[in-house]
Amino acid sequence: MESIITYVAGRSEGNPGPAGVGIYIIEADGKLVQEAKQAIGNANEDFAAYYAVMVALDNLKQIFGEETTKMHFELRLDNELVKKQLNAEVEINNPGSVPMFIDIHNKRVASFPNITLTLVQPEQNKEADTLATKAASGK
Repeated sequence: MESIITYVAGRSEGNPGPAGVGIYIIEADGKLVQEAKQAIGNANEDFAAYYAVMVALDNLKQIFGEETTKMHFELRLDNELVKKQLNAEVEINNPGSVPMFIDIHNKRVASFPNITLTLVQPEQNKEADTLATKAASGK
């Protein structure tokens, strides 16, 4: 089963403030598949992290199409709260996060049955973080 590693980051300058997301997708052997960044307007860090996961899943589906159901994906993110909420380890206290949680859950059920969310230290998420920071600052 092919394995794809995706680093995701959401950053906000001001928390809340100008925010962006960064996505860095590689194959298991380290070969770059895609890097992407997107400014998302004003948001806090948690909203940006959720948004980054949504963008990552959309990009993966666009790249791999129906094959996503036969592949293994690991999403690596450095936002502990969002990782725990998406894995149903803690409850969601912010009502604004619920629609994004539902969207991500539905995408996981429909297209990503073999997905793992992993918490990484910020220094292990440098590429995605750099992309998200550039997007937030308009670069």
